Amino acid sequence: MNSARALDATDARILLALAADPRATVVALAEQLGLSRNTVQARVAKLEQSGALRSFECRITPKALGYPLTAFVTAQVDQRRLADVSQALAEIAEVVEVFGLSGETDLLVRVVAAEAEDLYRIAGQILAIPGIERTITALAMRELVPHRLTGLLHRATVR
Repeated sequence: MNSARALDATDARILLALAADPRATVVALAEQLGLSRNTVQARVAKLEQSGALRSFECRITPKALGYPLTAFVTAQVDQRRLADVSQALAEIAEVVEVFGLSGETDLLVRVVAAEAEDLYRIAGQILAIPGIERTITALAMRELVPHRLTGLLHRATVR
């Protein structure tokens, strides 16, 4: 999302309504929020184009696809090869997110795996990428606070 344009209260209300009912139609959203259909349709389109409203796949759990294990791999990278490393990581299906970090570690890579042996294979595949100098893998034991933005959306509605 373009950081120059923050969501306004109306955008936040639309996103809250979609969070509560992702399958809601534009007409239903307009009725619920007291907005015109054209306003809702235009704003949803802008939210999608800006990246504020992400794809449906974010709601799918890896466990449902046969990948019950989640691990985080931290990696130190030869900075001159960061673009190539990023591309290589994007080609590994089990790599579901990659963040560039500040500090001693360069990348935080979230991976999913079917079992421990599968995780070992994926970690080896990551370590074999030219430009990756060192990795540390940590298995996620349990999700304690799931990804959430509802509190921030509520806060944005009162701006």
